[in-house]
Amino acid sequence: MTNHRIPISKKDHAKGEDGYKTFSIRIKEETVAQLDDLAKKSNRSRNQLINIFLEYGVKHCEIVE
Repeated sequence: MTNHRIPISKKDHAKGEDGYKTFSIRIKEETVAQLDDLAKKSNRSRNQLINIFLEYGVKHCEIVE
């Protein structure tokens, strides 16, 4: 697997977007701390970052058999 970085631009604190589904997941505390640090640096919510990472992962995954 290659090491590709995901560029995340800073964003104003705008909220209120539609078209999302809410559900819960379990995440390691260390990962939450890293997400919180990235959120602070990028002026984005933890939720916005998780969506960016999930969309990237879905688009760039490969199922191997």
